[in-house]
Parts: sequence; structure tokens; C-alpha cells
Amino acid sequence: MLLLIIMGVSWYVQWRLKSKFKEYSEVGLRVGLSGKEIAEKMLRDNGIFDVRVQSVDGMLTDHYNPMDKTVNLSSDVYHGRSVAAAAVAAHECGHAVQHATAYSWLQFRSKMVPVLTVTSRYMTWIILGGILLINTTPIPLAIGVALFALTTLFSFITLPVEYDASARALAWIDRQGMVTREEHGMAADALKWAARTYLVAAIGSLATLLYYVMILLGRRD
Repeated sequence: MLLLIIMGVSWYVQWRLKSKFKEYSEVGLRVGLSGKEIAEKMLRDNGIFDVRVQSVDGMLTDHYNPMDKTVNLSSDVYHGRSVAAAAVAAHECGHAVQHATAYSWLQFRSKMVPVLTVTSRYMTWIILGGILLINTTPIPLAIGVALFALTTLFSFITLPVEYDASARALAWIDRQGMVTREEHGMAADALKWAARTYLVAAIGSLATLLYYVMILLGRRD
């Protein structure tokens, strides 16, 4: 029941995020800069000159890649001259600033990525096999639970990384006069809903982990 509730909340948050992005994408930014220009200016203002800003396909596919030092903006954000585009572009540059300043939570998160990339290939099959063999041996499921615990930890480590990037973004667009007071409120609202997607994902991962632990301990209803 709990997992179904979390799935419902997750759907609602995703829907609200998309609706907010669409709403604020229709509000032109007073300074008239595109997402690409916002991103490049924020990087320069923070003394970052080795990060490229590029366009990628998809909607809400924006991300910062610390491996090749690129700020990847979806087409609507890259070319857009809206409040939504400015908020998202500045947020992704917030991650670039975290990287440049050796923000501890981002460093910790980045170190976990290679491990999770490998474990994620086998985790589901190990857990499934462990459930099937639970009456024979608990070892496979115990291994699967341990691997899943890493993904849950990763989800929670992501939270301070995302909230801090948004805080950096909002502080910069205010400090540089990129937005009016009304535009700031819209940008903050859009980033708030984006952050909530990570929060719901972390809670959902924790609930799933506890479910597997209950199976392992033989207490499933």
C-alpha cells in the first residue's frame, strides 16, 4: 500500500513539474537572455572557463556532466528566453560551480557513480533470485539488499546536491539582476518542484529497501 501511495505522489509531482515548466516557459525573461547565454554568463561570473554549454535532445533532460565538464541543456532551455529556461540553466550551472569548488556532497556522489553503474546491471536479478531462493538460503537476497541499499544511499546523497545547486542558481540570478522579484518567485517555484522529484524518489527507494528487508527477515505479510 505504501509503495502505491509513493507511486501516486511521484506521478503527481512529475505532472506538477511539467505543468510548471510549461507555464513558466511562456513567461518571457525581462533581460531577454537565452538559457545558453544565462549558463555561459553564470559560468564566467564564477570564474569557470573550461565547461562547455551544449544542447541535447528531449524535454527536462538537462544535466551537468562532471566527467567531460559539460552543461547539457534541452532544446527548450538552450534556446528559450523564458523564466523556466533561466532557472533550469542556472541550476545546472550550479552543479558546475559545485564541481569547481569541490563541493563535498557532489564529490561523494560522483565517487559512487562507477560502483552503481556496475551493480545496477545485476542488482534486480540478484534480488529476484534471492526472493525465489529465500526458503533455501538468505545469502543471495542479503547481497541484493546490500546493493539496493547503495542505490538508496545515492538517492539521499543526491538531495543536498540538488537543493544546493538551486540555492546557488537563485542567489546568482538575483545578485546579477537576471530576474525581477516576480520572475524570481516563478524560478524558485519551478526549481522547488524539480527538487521534489528527487525527494519522492529517495523516499520511494527507502520504502522499497525496507520491503526487501522485511522479506529477508521473513516478516512479509
